[in-house]
Amino acid sequence: MQLFEQIPPLADRIRPTELGQLVGQSLEEQVSLFETLQPLILWGPPGSGKTSFAKILAKKSGLRFEETSAVMYATAKFRSIFDELSRDPSGKTIILIDEIHHLNKSQQDIFLPHLENGSLILIGTTTENPSFELRPALLSRCKVIVFNRLEVEDLEKILQRAEEFVRKEMPLTPEARLHLCLMSDGDGRYLLNRAEELLAMNTLEKMSTEELLKFAPRRAMVYDKSSEEHYNLISAFHKSIRGSDVDAALYWTNRMLTAGENPLFIARRLIRAASEDIGLADPNALLQAVAAHQVYTMLGSPEGELAITNAVIYMATAPKSNAGYMAYGKSKKCAESNGSLPTPKKIRNAPTKLMKELEYGGGYIYDHNVENAFSGDNFFPDELPRQQFYRPVERGFEREIKKRLDWWDKIRSSRKPQ
Repeated sequence: MQLFEQIPPLADRIRPTELGQLVGQSLEEQVSLFETLQPLILWGPPGSGKTSFAKILAKKSGLRFEETSAVMYATAKFRSIFDELSRDPSGKTIILIDEIHHLNKSQQDIFLPHLENGSLILIGTTTENPSFELRPALLSRCKVIVFNRLEVEDLEKILQRAEEFVRKEMPLTPEARLHLCLMSDGDGRYLLNRAEELLAMNTLEKMSTEELLKFAPRRAMVYDKSSEEHYNLISAFHKSIRGSDVDAALYWTNRMLTAGENPLFIARRLIRAASEDIGLADPNALLQAVAAHQVYTMLGSPEGELAITNAVIYMATAPKSNAGYMAYGKSKKCAESNGSLPTPKKIRNAPTKLMKELEYGGGYIYDHNVENAFSGDNFFPDELPRQQFYRPVERGFEREIKKRLDWWDKIRSSRKPQ
C-alpha cells in the first residue's frame, strides 16, 4: 500500500516542452534537426537544458524513445534495446544517454553498427569535453551541440516560470532573490531544487540574503581535477601571470583553491611559469616559486597558501622574458639535427699520456689567464658554424646580460684568427 503519493520534482514538472521555452541557448540553427534527425552529443554545464532539448526533439519526432543513464546502466541494458531493434528492423529508436562520458570504450563501440545502419539515433549528454572523453569512431558519427552556462537573467526567467506554475511568489527579498541566482552558478536544476524548498515554506515574510545562506547550501563549483575545466583554469592562471595581470592571477588562484585544487599543483605551475615566462629577466622568480612550494609542504593550509599568494604577486609583477625557453628549444633542435659531431680536440680533457700525445687539450686558452677572463675562443664543434640561441630581452636583469654578451661579441669579432 502506497502511503504517500510520489510527486515529481518541480524541475521535472515545469520542464520545457517547446524549443522556445528553453532559456540561455541560441538553438535557432538547430531547428533543422527537427526535420532530419541525426546522432547528437549535447555538451554543456549541468542544468543548462541539454536533457530538455533532447526530450523535445524526441517528442517532435514521434519515434520510439528510450532514456538511460551511463552511470546506472550496464552493457546488458543497451544490448536489450538492440535486441528489440533487431526484432523490428523497419523502425527507428531514439536513445538518450545522460552523462555519456561515463561509458567505457567497449560500451561506446557497441553503438557503432546501429548508428551505421541507421536503426538507432543516439543523443548523448555530457558535461565533459567530448573530444577527450568519447572515442573518435563514435564522435565522428555525431553532431556536437554546445550548451552555454545559464546567466543570471536566464535563471530569473526560470524562477518566474516556477512562480507562475505554483501560483506563489518566492519568499525572498530582491537582494536574496538575486543572490539565489548567483549562488546557483548557472545551474537551472539546482535553482529549481532550492526554489521548490522555498516555495513549500508556509510564510509571508521575505527571507534576507543572510537567512538564505543559512537555509540553502551553496552549490559546489563546477570543477573536476581530471576534466577540461581543470586545465582551463590552470591555463587562465598561467596566462594571467605571463600577461602581468596580478589581479586576474589572484582571482584564478582562488577559483582553483576554492574548488578544491591541490595547492601544490598551483605551486608547481608557478615553478614552470618562472622558468618559461620570466627566466633570467628576474632570477629571483624561480627562487620565490620553489620557496612557495617548500613553505606549503611544511605548513599546509591555510598558512602555506599565503606563500603561494605572495609568489603569484611577485611573478605576475616581475619583468618577463622567454629568451631562455626559446634558447632551449633552438639549441635542442640544433643538437638533434646535427648528429654526433666530435668535440674539438682543444677542449677535450687529457688525463692520460696517450690523450696528450693525440693532442687532446692542445691549443686551449685558459680564460682566467687572459685580460677580462675572456679568450673569445670558439667552443662549438669545428664542423658547425657558430650559432646564437639565446637572445636576451631589454627587460629586468637580462638587460645586464645583454650588455655582457654584446661586449664579449665585440671582443670575439676583434680577435684575429690564430
